Amino acid sequence: MKIIPIKEGNFIADQSKNFKILEGNPDSKGIKMSIRPFLIITENEYILLDTGLGWKNNEGELIINEVLEKENIQNTQITKVLLSHLHKDHINGTLVRTDSGFESNFPNAKIYIQKRELDFAFESLGNPSFDFEILEALIQQPNIVWMDDDQGKINNEIYYEVVGGHTPFLQVFKIVENNEIAFYGADNLPQESYLKYHVAYKSDFDSKKAMQLRIKWQKEAIENNWKILLYHDLEKSILQL
Repeated sequence: MKIIPIKEGNFIADQSKNFKILEGNPDSKGIKMSIRPFLIITENEYILLDTGLGWKNNEGELIINEVLEKENIQNTQITKVLLSHLHKDHINGTLVRTDSGFESNFPNAKIYIQKRELDFAFESLGNPSFDFEILEALIQQPNIVWMDDDQGKINNEIYYEVVGGHTPFLQVFKIVENNEIAFYGADNLPQESYLKYHVAYKSDFDSKKAMQLRIKWQKEAIENNWKILLYHDLEKSILQL
């Protein structure tokens, strides 16, 4: 198993969920975070865990594609895109805007979406955490796989579980190959500091549940030598306890 962090950059998010690059804005008020999808390459798959904010470089190219190209990987090689939840900083890189509308940025990949999370998003119209233009276009794509079970296996390598916490139907993933386990807790466990301090964060839909999940995962990670993938940590991408 090869794990490649795909860092879009470090950002500041204000209360209206507007994102600015942290560099050059060090004194801006808001939550400071990295945005970092992960590509996991196994013997059988190129698996992308969330797709970022869809931030572009100065040439107008999606940074997620730029990072992949530096790793000698084309976006057409991605076989599966696993979306933990539907906040815009986790899904907007799934699509690319063209003159004729939006197209899939990963045309050969199946895109896995939790159906109940989608229902929650559309019950939250006006919530700035969601980009409804992108979301409307995303669900029209032909390569969507709708998920509605609480837990299960996508294949012999990919396990998922709907756990809630940060959002009501957030799902987490484990990728297992050759006794290696990569665990992605998304925004229930986005930074290393979330394990150092057992805090119920106000930004979570069910903050107490998210905190309890972290305590449970911390024990399992130690026992099973997980590689924990940190989506929003400003410095560290992969953590082993």
